Amino acid sequence: MTTFAPRASSTAAAVASGSGSVVRGVDHIGLTVPDIDQATDFFVDGFDAVALYDRFLRSEPVRGDLDVQRRLGIPHTMAQGALRMLALPNGPGLELFEYHGRGQRAAARPSDLGWQHVAFYVDDLDRALARVEAIGGHRYADPRDLGGNESGAGNRFVYVGTPWGSTLELITYPTPQEAEMGAPRRKWRV
Repeated sequence: MTTFAPRASSTAAAVASGSGSVVRGVDHIGLTVPDIDQATDFFVDGFDAVALYDRFLRSEPVRGDLDVQRRLGIPHTMAQGALRMLALPNGPGLELFEYHGRGQRAAARPSDLGWQHVAFYVDDLDRALARVEAIGGHRYADPRDLGGNESGAGNRFVYVGTPWGSTLELITYPTPQEAEMGAPRRKWRV
């Protein structure tokens, strides 16, 4: 088994001093959904997101010209529809997209290449899971304890599916994780 040695970038000292970093944090996460209103309700009701604004409305013509296709990397058979920006509590924005056209695939599975899931830190995993299930999400399995160097009293996680098939994770780790003890910084928590 290969052991991973935590390391920081070559500019770690500059980052630690507050200068030199080119990345300040995650601004937003883009998510393609089949129904922007259903997805908005899911994140507002289940994750306390706030709908900030619509960039493009459903009532507007879809955008499928060559410039849009190149800029977004979408196939020529697809066109961009509605776009809405949400904000998550203590986290990044969530940009919801609707696309229209032929050839749209189902949501990627965690085993497919690309971004696998988005994890939401929660203080009460059971309460958060109950809310997600009440609004149409479903658990893939029962919550589990985090293991190995992430273990600790109350440290747990569960993967859930959205009504449209995307995978999310609910995670909590109130007990400090051994994995972070020697790391250059914490994963998240303020």
